[in-house]
Amino acid sequence: MMRLMKLPLHRLTAAKSPFMPCILSALPDQARLAPLTFAELDGFAAADHLEAFRVFAEHAKAIVKDRPPLRPARAASCALKAVCRVALAQPVETGAAARRFFETHFRPYRVMPAAGSGFVTGYYEPIIAGALERSAEFTAPILARPVDLVTLPPELAAARRLTDGTLVPYPDRAEIEAGAGFRPLVWLADPVQVFLVQVQGSARVILPDHRQIRLVYAGRNGHPYTSIGKMLIESGEIAASDMGLAALKAWIRTRGQKPGEAGAALMHANRSYVFFAIDAELREEDGPIGGAGLPLSPLRSIAVDRSIWSYGLPFWLAGDLPWEREEVTPFRRLMIAQDTGSAIIGPARADIFFGSGGVAGALAGGIRHGCDFAVLLPRGEGGWREAA
Repeated sequence: MMRLMKLPLHRLTAAKSPFMPCILSALPDQARLAPLTFAELDGFAAADHLEAFRVFAEHAKAIVKDRPPLRPARAASCALKAVCRVALAQPVETGAAARRFFETHFRPYRVMPAAGSGFVTGYYEPIIAGALERSAEFTAPILARPVDLVTLPPELAAARRLTDGTLVPYPDRAEIEAGAGFRPLVWLADPVQVFLVQVQGSARVILPDHRQIRLVYAGRNGHPYTSIGKMLIESGEIAASDMGLAALKAWIRTRGQKPGEAGAALMHANRSYVFFAIDAELREEDGPIGGAGLPLSPLRSIAVDRSIWSYGLPFWLAGDLPWEREEVTPFRRLMIAQDTGSAIIGPARADIFFGSGGVAGALAGGIRHGCDFAVLLPRGEGGWREAA
């Protein structure tokens, strides 16, 4: 799959660009970048540049104000901050003006992984029934962030702080579920629903009185994420072509979610555990809060590897995905990096946000596809040069 352009591999080094050293420090042995022109981006001329610009401009406000993200990522460079200030200083009200902005202030580079190829998945915000009190109908808790949870640099790990100040590894999923002393925020119907919310990183919970609460990410226990869907594929339990959220949930429920049952054991194989908070300020029309601390936009926001990329960077994704319906159709879109995830690892790896509710979930669950990546990096000062 070579939709962006067929090019030899290039390594890039910095001339005077303030952005380049940061990228190079993250990319060695992971990927190479190959310079492109915008004309070489398949479908770029026909893209909705204005919608992408509006998402970028909202993000630019946070970057210019140095608003702290919900989940720290690689810091925005001086060059990216400068582009953000330009975005906020000039009126951009047409598609032509938005396209001109991106082409003037950025240059596309194809992301070429050292191993494998680009890969995308999809995620969404579940809308799910729940209650503030445990009942016969709602027995599985969403837990609040514990007071003894300490997030450690490089912000991918966490620990438990004991009363004497000592830091020890935090309990894993099985230990948390079997333990006591954790504070429930809300109760859901069963453990697989809790697991699903943790994987998606957010949720809207509809209470019995029809009120709605929004759950936002508040931390994790620091254990590595394990894809239980991948485990089922590799074990032959579910064919790769059949894997999706519906198939995964059905497998777990059929095999049991109580301690000692196969469904529970599978979920416990993912030792990572996510805690949440309730956000009372989000409007109903707002998307969930991503790692950058901003509402996500359907089919415009992506989650990326935060150890490599800065929030706010534009990416051009080109692939053939079942993103509009079950059939595969061309996907050519300008996306903005606004989120991250424990499973999103690597320079050409992204999770596409599809929106909220069942329709978005059905589409998101069907995305496990190869995809070409181009990152739009600020032109900066001094430009770029290629190295032999």
